[in-house]
Amino acid sequence: MSRTNRRTDPKSYFVKSFGCQMNVYDGERMAELLDAEGLAPVDDADAADLVVLNTCHIREKAAEKVYSDIGRLRRDDGSTPMIAIAGCVAQAEGAEIPRRAREVDIVVGPQAYHNLPTLVAKAARGEDALDTDMPVASKFGALPKRAKQAPSAFLTVQEGCDKFCTYCVVPYTRGAEVSRPWKAVIDEARALVDAGAKEITLLGQNVNAWETDDETGNRQGLDGLIRALDRIAGLERIRYTTSHPNDMTEGLIRAHGEVDALMPYLHLPVQSGSDPILKAMNRSHSAASYLAIIERVREARPDIAISGDFIVGFPGESDEDFEATLDIVRATNYAQAFSFKYSARPGTPAAEMTDCFIAPELADERLQRLQALLNEQQMAFNQQAIGKRTRVLLEREGRKTGQRIGKSPWLQSVHLDTDEPIGTMIDVDILSAGPRSLGGAMPAEEAA
Repeated sequence: MSRTNRRTDPKSYFVKSFGCQMNVYDGERMAELLDAEGLAPVDDADAADLVVLNTCHIREKAAEKVYSDIGRLRRDDGSTPMIAIAGCVAQAEGAEIPRRAREVDIVVGPQAYHNLPTLVAKAARGEDALDTDMPVASKFGALPKRAKQAPSAFLTVQEGCDKFCTYCVVPYTRGAEVSRPWKAVIDEARALVDAGAKEITLLGQNVNAWETDDETGNRQGLDGLIRALDRIAGLERIRYTTSHPNDMTEGLIRAHGEVDALMPYLHLPVQSGSDPILKAMNRSHSAASYLAIIERVREARPDIAISGDFIVGFPGESDEDFEATLDIVRATNYAQAFSFKYSARPGTPAAEMTDCFIAPELADERLQRLQALLNEQQMAFNQQAIGKRTRVLLEREGRKTGQRIGKSPWLQSVHLDTDEPIGTMIDVDILSAGPRSLGGAMPAEEAA
């Protein structure tokens, strides 16, 4: 893997993360590692001495797209920056990446990125710099303390997956389910709040599978952690994602009705409304059991926004199976949802179901029908907010001068004109709604 020429020690870096919120969190932590080594962040890959591509394997043809991304890093004079490939594609492809793309200097998996500074130093000396180990020891203890934060911050509490859905590569790229220790999570949450965060989103491949002992030795699930975080002064909002129906405990459901800081939003993927397809996917729930969970959550928190994930065109999916998916969408009435056409992931059991693959044009047609229904539901949910007053956490500047963008409790983006500083929690009157965001204004009595 080693390059023929010695690399110059990089002085600046650029991190580009693809995919899920956990990748965003990992990208932030890698940036903090590089900051601690004295490297300066830049806003453009063309200006960076080191470019980290933090990859996601969920995307269709993810590996091929990584090689395209690598090619785009070549500069007009033919040179390239030092290139590090991180994340799930790095874990899945390993040493194959530098064999196919000699421009790549570093390959580091998602369980080894705490070693990034060491790998950068090796690459600078022209040595092999590959680390895709998945050690039992936690990487989190090797990461620096959290620095200044935006108003909303991610906090990984659980990694890996033991569910082995037949379409998914996560158990192979992220490893087995591991819960971070109680004290480590509480300490990092406090550090985030001290650094300016008012909202924390707890992350995990199956975040509601998180379970460990607290400081007194009592076993705690995610609901116990949420109740403990609720006691941190200055933390005003708590969220969590992504959940698995199999791990929605009664304690967690009750927390939605009892913990004010836990926002009324639940992302709970179902993937399909057909029991035969769910069985083929190796999902541990049925359509009926999923709907029963939704009913109990809504009993605990009637105004909760439900979000989900769907895969259409899974091998063997019949017209009847797809209609069952539309039925569960109608029964649930989603506020938001993510939907995808099935694409085979090498090494997964579903990729071997070649005798019952769905024709691409049929899968496309089904996806369009599903997305039309989901978009209709999301628009209706957003329109319900018009004329209401809600609390908004201002998170960033808008595109227009004097505009701010924040989030409602239901994770809707809210645009408004105000000179209130970023990080402020304010009341906003909702005046308009679109398919992806809301428009609002400060209440007249406050704006005067």
